Order: sequence, then C-alpha cells, then structure tokens
Amino acid sequence: MGTPLDSRSAQVAEVLDRLYDEYPDATISLSYSNRLELLVAVVLSAQCTDERVNEVTAGLFEKYTTAEDYAAADEAELAEDIYGITFHNNKAGYLKSIGETLVADHDGDVPDTMDELTALSGVGRKTANVVLQHGHDVVEGIVVDTHVKRLSRRLGLTTETTPTNIETDLMDVVPEGDWQQLTHLLISHGRAVCDARNPDCDDCVLEDVCPSSKLDAEVDLASGETWD
Repeated sequence: MGTPLDSRSAQVAEVLDRLYDEYPDATISLSYSNRLELLVAVVLSAQCTDERVNEVTAGLFEKYTTAEDYAAADEAELAEDIYGITFHNNKAGYLKSIGETLVADHDGDVPDTMDELTALSGVGRKTANVVLQHGHDVVEGIVVDTHVKRLSRRLGLTTETTPTNIETDLMDVVPEGDWQQLTHLLISHGRAVCDARNPDCDDCVLEDVCPSSKLDAEVDLASGETWD
C-alpha cells in the first residue's frame, strides 16, 4: 500500500493515467463567456470557492460588461456588488484598477502575455496561467492552486513548498501536453477524494502508489510518520 514508483517521471505518468480515467471530463468550474469575465472570475476566486464566485458573477456580469464599466465603477458600489466574496473590498479595488489598465494600455482587451497579465492589480502567475490557458489557448505553465499544491506534494510529484517552485518543478517532469489538464485532474481529485483534513484513502485510485497514504501512516504510527 502507498508505495511510490521508482522515479518521479514514472510516478507522474501513473498518476496522470489513473486520473485521466477517473475524471475524463475534468475542466475549469468557473462560469464565464469571454476573456474579461474569465479574468474577473479568477481574480475573485482567490481564497474563495468557485461555487460562490459563480453565484456572485451571475449578476455582476450583467451589470459590468466591458473594461470601461469596471474602470468607471464606484469602488464602494463595486464592493457591494461582489459582497460575499472573500476580501470583497480589496478585490473591488483590483477590478477597478484592472479596468483602468485595460482601457489605458490594451484598448479594453485582456492581454495575452504573462508579463502583461501579471502587471495587472491582483493578478499573479496562477491567475495569469488560467487566463492564458482558457482565454487565449496559450499554455505557458501549470496552474498551482491549493489543491495542486497539496496533492502534488502528497503524491510525491514534488518536494517544493511554494507555488512558484512547485510549478517550475512540475514543469520539469510533467509532459508539456499535460500541463493544463494536470491542474484540472488534481483539483477534481482533491475535491472528491483527497481532502485537506480527511482524505478518503480507502476509496482512492492512487492509494497504492501514494507515498502519503493514510493507510500506511496508520501502520507506521509508532515511528511518528504521518500522512500529511
């Protein structure tokens, strides 16, 4: 139980193969219909559930349809429009600033380079990767969210601890053609099975190749080993 494969490349290949079978339809769960909506939704999703974001943006996207709308918005009113989103006051400021920058520097359009995207308020590499992949069909890297960070370490795909280092490390071992889907597969598995506090190792399709298996940890409690 819980025995990792001999090499990291072999471990990646096995994890991908099993998760592709388990989650054949895994994809982004945010609702959007254009690049601006995608950018806004991803900014709002930081430390907030996609479900909650989708609830809020259903009305938000009817009221704000262009970058000019966000640029011209009253920040307090915009904050009220996204109330219920974590850090809604800060994110209202981000959205207004993003609108202003898009209007001033990009003719109101969402840019298609990592540097231009990460220059926007509230946009880090994770957000930029999502926008590039799903808005522009450009895959420059791997989106590392909380699920990807947790599962990639538990599964022995990386020993790095920061999102930037995890992304770089995974890019070295994951085939480029799988960079985008790896994120969706790990997110799907993290939500369905590999919970942060109580992973369901008994029903996990990766249990026998997972070095962090809780089942092994229960056997090794005397040695002080833990699954997390």
